[in-house]
Amino acid sequence: MVYIFDTSSFKVLGNYFPKSFPTVWQKIDLLVSEGKLKSVREVLKEVEYGNNKQIFLPPTAQETLFIAEIFSIRNFKNLVSEKARLQGKPVANPFIIAATKIKDGCVITEEALKPNAPKIPTVCQHFSIDCTNVQGLMEREGWQF
Repeated sequence: MVYIFDTSSFKVLGNYFPKSFPTVWQKIDLLVSEGKLKSVREVLKEVEYGNNKQIFLPPTAQETLFIAEIFSIRNFKNLVSEKARLQGKPVANPFIIAATKIKDGCVITEEALKPNAPKIPTVCQHFSIDCTNVQGLMEREGWQF
């Protein structure tokens, strides 16, 4: 299983300080080295994350086509806010969803499922894409601290 991380989940991981939670980071590093933890280039742009740049992937042609499919649904056009579009800010959500769909993985996000809202979990549910949060990842991997 490959886990595709959203910006919000990287921020949650930031609360697990490496000196205080070394085991969490050992397990995260293992997921990275096994190629199981990935993200998209747009998340890198959002967080300007300096380490492990190899986990931030550019979109494939298949992912780009799936992004067009996401935006073909009227309610999901707001997945990218008008403000972000106008300001030219990086917007990772559609890329995260598309990468996860094409890689048959699981989105890791801290966004909550809100019916009819243009949020990652709502889009994932619509397209039957696996989606959980950092706590869910830890449970799936059987991590106990």
